[in-house]
Amino acid sequence: MREDRRRDVLPLAALHARMSFNLLAIAQSGRLEHEAILLAASLRLSDPGLPGMLFIAEPQPGPKWRDDPRMSQRSRKVLADLGATVLPFETRAFGSDYPHGNKIEALAALPDQPFLFLDTDTLITGRLSEIPFDFSKPSASMRRENTWPKVELYGPTLTQTWKSLYDRFGLDFDSSLDPAHPEDYWQRYLYFNAGWFFHQSPRAFGNRFLAWAKDIRDNPPAELVCQELYPWLDQIALPLVIHSFGGGRPGPGLAPLDGSATCHYRTLPLLYARESDRAVALLESIAADPALRPALRHWGAFKRMVIQGEGAKARALFDRANLPRREQVIRNTLKREGLWVR
Repeated sequence: MREDRRRDVLPLAALHARMSFNLLAIAQSGRLEHEAILLAASLRLSDPGLPGMLFIAEPQPGPKWRDDPRMSQRSRKVLADLGATVLPFETRAFGSDYPHGNKIEALAALPDQPFLFLDTDTLITGRLSEIPFDFSKPSASMRRENTWPKVELYGPTLTQTWKSLYDRFGLDFDSSLDPAHPEDYWQRYLYFNAGWFFHQSPRAFGNRFLAWAKDIRDNPPAELVCQELYPWLDQIALPLVIHSFGGGRPGPGLAPLDGSATCHYRTLPLLYARESDRAVALLESIAADPALRPALRHWGAFKRMVIQGEGAKARALFDRANLPRREQVIRNTLKREGLWVR
């Protein structure tokens, strides 16, 4: 009987691993269009059989943008050759004043199928297709620091600040807490980096994400009166949306995200400074591709870090086994050495 039960479990796990889902990233004119090429190229090298499509969402010109945000034709062609689909979307709520909002508004343009959003400054370093996603229980990246909220000396506590948001949207605050951490310690509260997140329905998730982010922006609870909302608005609203759909912190099955399957490098100097040998080798393999190098060399950071070899100088400054705990320390060192470029 035990053997029969095991046979039932294994096919179910395999079914989850093979589930079709779409990838979404954002690109627009400048740095992001080149990062999108790296993302698409890394997917082709690391997981060419991924079921589903890679959508590169592109905001369209309109009153919310001071300049035309669309990519160059050169980048669009390279992305198409890599198998990506450029997905235009309209910007109605955010735009030039808050481009982080692209990841919220682009969800409305996706087919209403399970999706994984990835920040464009991400390399695919392993097989996403082997991760056992449960798209009915959304989650997001825990590779974050204590960036929001900032507690004022006489202001609301962390508990009061976060609870005001849960109360605003009728959510159960207590069930979101991690009891392993003490009261008013930042990791006790549900807080993510928005570098990746997923759900089974971009339409439902995106509608709620947009509505709640706009509500926080336009009518914040009194407890937020002294808090900066930019650039953190997406990361303030995200845990509320995830909790409302029955999701939460990622379990061990999702460890390959921000692990063996993805590398959210943020900037090329940071990639060289702190990321794995595998991620650097993948980047340099893409850089050596004669079909990609002409497009990528238009990106100043790529030209300096990869082509001109300054990435190796940045890498030599740090011991990956003993990195500073705070990212800002790494950034400051790179800036001091003249190696900070985006």
